[in-house]
Amino acid sequence: MIGKSLRWLTAVLLLAAGSGCNREQTYPARPLTVICPWAAGGGTDRVSRQLAAQLEQRLGVPVNVINATGGGGVTGHTRGAQARPDGYTVTVITPELNLLHWRGLTNITYRNFDPLVCVNGDAAALFVAADSPYQTPAEVLAAVRDGDQRMRASGSAFGSIWHVAFAGWLDAEGIAPDEVIWVSLGGSAPAMQELLAGGVDVVCASIPEAESLLSAGKVRCLAVMGSERMPDYGDVPTLRELGSDWTLTGWRGVALPNGVPPARRDKLLAELNEIVQGREYQQFLEQSGFAPLPLDSEGFAALLRDSDDQYGVVLQSEAFQGVQQQRFGPYLFPTLVAGALAVVFAVLAIAGGWRRPSELPQPTARGIFRVAMVIGSVLVYALVAEQVGFVLIAAVLLGVNLLMLGAPLRSVVLLSVLVPPVVYQIFAGFMRVSLPAGWLGW
Repeated sequence: MIGKSLRWLTAVLLLAAGSGCNREQTYPARPLTVICPWAAGGGTDRVSRQLAAQLEQRLGVPVNVINATGGGGVTGHTRGAQARPDGYTVTVITPELNLLHWRGLTNITYRNFDPLVCVNGDAAALFVAADSPYQTPAEVLAAVRDGDQRMRASGSAFGSIWHVAFAGWLDAEGIAPDEVIWVSLGGSAPAMQELLAGGVDVVCASIPEAESLLSAGKVRCLAVMGSERMPDYGDVPTLRELGSDWTLTGWRGVALPNGVPPARRDKLLAELNEIVQGREYQQFLEQSGFAPLPLDSEGFAALLRDSDDQYGVVLQSEAFQGVQQQRFGPYLFPTLVAGALAVVFAVLAIAGGWRRPSELPQPTARGIFRVAMVIGSVLVYALVAEQVGFVLIAAVLLGVNLLMLGAPLRSVVLLSVLVPPVVYQIFAGFMRVSLPAGWLGW
């Protein structure tokens, strides 16, 4: 009887194993993951979710978008490059992939990816306020050369794609990029608001990012840095038409980690090509204001190589040596905090004298709760800081921990209001450490 049961059990296990092998041979046999290196709601997230929805319809399995944010693109691109090369993880890569390693923030480059298809691209453009005295890019350059009042520009963070676009244009025109003060902000939206408020004189960003203000007549576009004019903005010239050879286009594309089996790669490539060339996706681009950039795998790979070289020239120029020498990565702040905690514990241990385990006081419920609060604060920060922002979450966690330690309410409020902004200014402002900006831009 036992022997018969064992034979039946063996047969069932073999059948299950065989069916599992057959299932795995039918690709895809389980959900796919699309890694988006940027936060939910942004342009890259919108493109990622559009692609995921259409892939899900075509492949017949769930396709989930994961917003792996942090480090100015370091987290998402690193996670995508180091994913298991089984065809179940794709990454929507952006130009920051070719910027971050030049700035010493990561060793991940385009060589860590197998590019499949470029899904869209938007050229950089120059914007001024509607009442600005500057009517042409030449007038902006003349004002910079005149130097009576140092011009201020923005568009995104220091060393980002739009900063590179603006600095490269100045360099191509024989002007040192540091002749213009670059105001580092969390993206094109706050840069446009700063332009309207008079805090900066010119903004470098893409036309889709300024479309609402352009339509409202609040800003003017002086020129685009693409090879041809934008279809919906045919009255805006290119820099090339105005005598400049400088061009720069921001792009988004889909890539796999190196080493994915050819059959699976080819299937994904075929589906993505159908999606990008299809009417539904083209309508999405039109409605969103994004521009198409139809490049196949070879063309996309060439774009990655060329843009990496182009960005490297700008970021290694004399004016950008501060960026090159700045080796403060996104993990500097938590590393310093961890080091400070270690020093505090060491000092407490030495000051209290070394004791045998039998001489140590027994832990109390209150003490355990306080330790749990500190550990919980670290976990909460790791989970929500990217969305909420460093200053807000640090103020809340600092206040809660001080209250739990019995600090007076007045001291709790004062420290919670003053300490996080000061710390943010030191690390994010002066040292340019990547700290989460969140809802309010800090």
